[in-house]
Amino acid sequence: MNRTAEERQREIVRAARASGSVDVTALAAELGVAKETVRRDLRVLEDHGLLRRTHGGAYPVESAGFETTLAFRATSHVPEKRRIAAAAAELLGDAETVFVDEGFTPQLIAESLPTDRPLTVVTASLPVAGALAEAEQVSVLLLGGRVRSGTLATVDHWTTKMLAGFVIDLAFIGANGISREHGLTTPDPAVSEVKAQAIRASRRTVFAGVHTKFGAVSFCRFADIGALETIVTSTQLPAAEAHRYSLQGPQVIRV
Repeated sequence: MNRTAEERQREIVRAARASGSVDVTALAAELGVAKETVRRDLRVLEDHGLLRRTHGGAYPVESAGFETTLAFRATSHVPEKRRIAAAAAELLGDAETVFVDEGFTPQLIAESLPTDRPLTVVTASLPVAGALAEAEQVSVLLLGGRVRSGTLATVDHWTTKMLAGFVIDLAFIGANGISREHGLTTPDPAVSEVKAQAIRASRRTVFAGVHTKFGAVSFCRFADIGALETIVTSTQLPAAEAHRYSLQGPQVIRV
């Protein structure tokens, strides 16, 4: 069947979101078009901010209307996320109270935190609370509120009000996108409020995220790059790009 360019591009976005990435050769075969046509489609979709191109393919960008679930995040870039989480956990220093954000990488950070010394962990994430609840020396404070189904994290005024009463030593923050122009962004205003409040309540803030988050922009901005003490990502973020972020204030660690 002959699809219009628009139908083809919709199909490509659907495929990318369903499986986490798409391959030029496979798409060309599937759609019955030349590889160059697929590459042209990917360029258009990247210009629209729906996909990011990679060597030989593309992956979906989280946006105002599209957000991946925690279950999906637990299957993509996992070795990279584990390295990043371990490096982020090493930045704990002498912090006694820690905020751990929702999301898969923060969950891995929670699992990397030392459990052999007293630590208070504040979180809106049910999986993070569950991961640490049985550690004897760790006191877990789960923020109350409405639970979002895709991420299993609490949001809304109950959550932010509880957070506003704390002074926290260190916040481990995630985001759907991080860019030098627009800072840290996320698709959902309710999530954005919780993240912004956590940063306000914390003395130090560490952002941890895979290379695919960089340059991506979502709907709701909740922090500037300058609000971060440290950015932890992988060596897949080019050194030159990491340096540009460091010029805005934070130390950038690539692992």
